[in-house]
Amino acid sequence: MTRSAARIWLPLQVACVLSATVAQAAAPAGESALDTREIRAQLAPRRYTTLAAEIGAKITRLPMAEGAAFRQGQVLVQFDCLLQQAQLAKAEAALMSADTNWSGNKKLAELNSVGQVELGMSKAEALKAQADVSATRTLLSKCQITAPFAGRIAEQKVREQQYVQTGQTLLEILDDSTLELEFIVPSRWLAWLRPGTAFQVSIDETAKTYPAKVQRIGARVDPVTQSVKLSAVVDGRFSELVAGMSGKVLMTPPPQR
Repeated sequence: MTRSAARIWLPLQVACVLSATVAQAAAPAGESALDTREIRAQLAPRRYTTLAAEIGAKITRLPMAEGAAFRQGQVLVQFDCLLQQAQLAKAEAALMSADTNWSGNKKLAELNSVGQVELGMSKAEALKAQADVSATRTLLSKCQITAPFAGRIAEQKVREQQYVQTGQTLLEILDDSTLELEFIVPSRWLAWLRPGTAFQVSIDETAKTYPAKVQRIGARVDPVTQSVKLSAVVDGRFSELVAGMSGKVLMTPPPQR
């Protein structure tokens, strides 16, 4: 190493050592950087899902607008299913004909007036027609989409009178009856953290503080950061809180004895 390089390297070494010393002195004894940094969390709904079309058809009705609340089992999407209804009527007529033929052959078989092969064929035709009716009724049941749980419309991706394909996304819905929080804390806090531990969370958008409690503790500790994930829930119902809001977790470890 040249003298000029040494003159640059030595001050850099001193600066690094000083920076490390200052950082260690800034944190209280026994605490890591994670212990002292601000813990952030975001509000998330308890349940959420995306609803997609199970048939290709035209939408005739979207009774709920974005942001609207709905009950479990309430119709959210209605399709035009005149074709499927006609197919069901045709399948039911075919079933009636097949059943009549089978019933007639059974009576003839009692009189030994029909062969077993013909009797078996008529039975198979009746069973096939019955399966066609069941399949068409199942398809017809896809002509409306009902809410799998109570909640709200988060996003509406289609409009009335729009033709959609099978598998196309229609709505995003969520259940915000309970809002959850996920955040990271130092793993050493496991010595005193328990499910049910109460704390406060300060939400940026409302500039208010709300009660919360720990719901679940992560199944493993990150060996690199020595941290663990916590799942918590806002303790109470507050109409101004909306999924997606974020804030600061106000959680302080108890004083060491």
